[in-house]
Amino acid sequence: MEASITFRVDGKDQTVTVDPEMPLLYALRDDLGMSNPHFGCGLAQCGACTVHVDGVPTRSCVTPTSAASGRQVTTLAGIGTPERPHPVQQAYIDEQVPQCGYCINGWIMTAAAFLRDNKNPSEEQIREALTGLKCRCGTHMAILRAVKRAAAQA
Repeated sequence: MEASITFRVDGKDQTVTVDPEMPLLYALRDDLGMSNPHFGCGLAQCGACTVHVDGVPTRSCVTPTSAASGRQVTTLAGIGTPERPHPVQQAYIDEQVPQCGYCINGWIMTAAAFLRDNKNPSEEQIREALTGLKCRCGTHMAILRAVKRAAAQA
């Protein structure tokens, strides 16, 4: 059974008519035509699907679309622009982190929320905050440098 579900995505009200239990990831990509977040594992284990729901990093591949009803969903495209990137996005550019770029969505969205609440984190705190995210290219050390850079610039 389908239902109309309204939520705000990157500052814009959106309504989708979907099965309420369908993953939010599918509503964002298939119904709203967004190119991020990405589908990775489908089990909330890799982080490629991470969005913020009311500011909280959320794995959209296992979050029912109905859970977003009336809430603010922020994607990677909503935290910064090419002209004014988010500090974490800029640090990724400065540290030349991306290789394939598939996982970046999860790392940046998780780091952005973490740094919003932790202004001067230690390396250990950063590592703990990013636990569970996966990068098959092995850019973990560059990612860590970028998050440290973004924290220092905040």
